[in-house]
Amino acid sequence: MRRKGRREDRGGNEEDVKQREKGRQRRQLEVRGREHQQDRHQATKEMEGSSSSKHFILVHGFGQGAWCWYKVVTMLRSEGHRVTALDLAASGVHPARIDEVNSFEEYSQPLLDAVAAAPAGERLVLVGHSFGGLSLSLAMERFPDKIAAAVFVAACMPCVGKHIGITTELMMEKSPKDLLMDSKMIPINNKQGPGTAILMGPNFLAERGYARSPAEDRTLAISLARPGSQFMDDPIMKDDKLLTVANYGSVKRVYLIAKEDFNVELLHSMVALSPGTEVEEIAGADHSVMSSKPRELSDILAKIGSKYD
Repeated sequence: MRRKGRREDRGGNEEDVKQREKGRQRRQLEVRGREHQQDRHQATKEMEGSSSSKHFILVHGFGQGAWCWYKVVTMLRSEGHRVTALDLAASGVHPARIDEVNSFEEYSQPLLDAVAAAPAGERLVLVGHSFGGLSLSLAMERFPDKIAAAVFVAACMPCVGKHIGITTELMMEKSPKDLLMDSKMIPINNKQGPGTAILMGPNFLAERGYARSPAEDRTLAISLARPGSQFMDDPIMKDDKLLTVANYGSVKRVYLIAKEDFNVELLHSMVALSPGTEVEEIAGADHSVMSSKPRELSDILAKIGSKYD
């Protein structure tokens, strides 16, 4: 019996060691993520030198990264605007892997940190593309007083009174059965249990994402895409009380419809969820508006920045 007790003690100690190691790894990831974001912010400040009181924060879509905004960032900065393009967790050059990201909030943390760090008096214009619209909604709910306007670019735009996952449900309902085409399903496991990550395939990106974009941008997207998660089993996706009228609903919203999006019907469905949302349209734009129509998008963003305080 004494030997059995020792084995049990040893097993318990081993489990404690494993838990401590997991905690240590998690803290390291958080530190790496913060350092990565601080480096980006410093680089942005060095490149800008603008006295503009509006700060545009650009958020990429599923499996993409800050890199996808390179044209829009350049255009806006050339006009004197302050602009930051973010990598969300496990995206772009962010150091984490998608299986190390345990929740949608962790995935969105770089945006939440950037908004929280905005100095008093600085007004933010948040711009989210595609899946990035859901991360915008978290920031809008938590920091409504910091945000002059939120721009949803062919994006998931949730509404008060419904769970934010309804946007993904609408996408599946209104998209063709072969939506993902040659994309790869990758099994992953994190604190929420087993799940599936998706790596967008070359044909999917060329035909669904960048159909009217320059060939060079399609090649760039195919080269830099990373596996992503929709976090469908995350409780936050199913919480119909997450977004409130007082916070999320108080932020000015603009929805930008890409008229040549592969699923333009879905974009109109997003607008229908929130009647009264201001709508802009860009003719000839595919889903990746920042690549196919960067000049038009930049002009609209500058106009929104001037319009809302």
